[in-house]
Amino acid sequence: MSYKAAVFDMDGLLLDTERVCMGVFEEACGTLALPFYRETYLNIIGRNAAGIREIFLEAYADNCDAVISEWRTRYHEIVENKAIPVKPGVTALLEWLQAKQIPMAVATSTASPVAQKKLKLAGLDQYFSAVATGCEVNQGKPYPEIYQLAASRLGVDANSCLAFEDSNNGVRAAVAAEMFTYQIPDLVEPCDDVRALGHCILPSMHYVLEDLKNQSM
Repeated sequence: MSYKAAVFDMDGLLLDTERVCMGVFEEACGTLALPFYRETYLNIIGRNAAGIREIFLEAYADNCDAVISEWRTRYHEIVENKAIPVKPGVTALLEWLQAKQIPMAVATSTASPVAQKKLKLAGLDQYFSAVATGCEVNQGKPYPEIYQLAASRLGVDANSCLAFEDSNNGVRAAVAAEMFTYQIPDLVEPCDDVRALGHCILPSMHYVLEDLKNQSM
């Protein structure tokens, strides 16, 4: 393989967290007697805290901070104490890349302490030599900064990396960083402008591993 490193998103890509997260947000809205706007929620997937607040502020106005606080309290009670299931095909792909001696990093919009805890509880922390998080960059996904940070922590150029994403915002970030990008959609299917980016879209990590094995033959 000509790639020098691999960078992975976490939620919805490595871990099956997005449905849990959305369900908890809907519960938080119910507790505060606020409407649950599904399309608004789907637009925040892949964004960091600042980006999420910007979108929710428009939808929930003066109730924005209250619903975010309720949501995060409930969500952290789950993910900081219980392992979230690993998505199908993830472990096999990580094992294969590790055997190929390809260094790996995580580029996640989740804040650093929570990200590290999720990876450890799921038993995935052993595969990654670096983690870049949304709280460490000025501009989160869909901007490329977080992917560039992950590449720099691995000591490689971003354009020599593979990237793996589920969300449209994440794909925009990885492609903007000039990484060869795989998208494995989770809650949100690729929109037309994202499909036009020309990256590789596959239904699961099993297909990704098969594709990479074919490339390395």
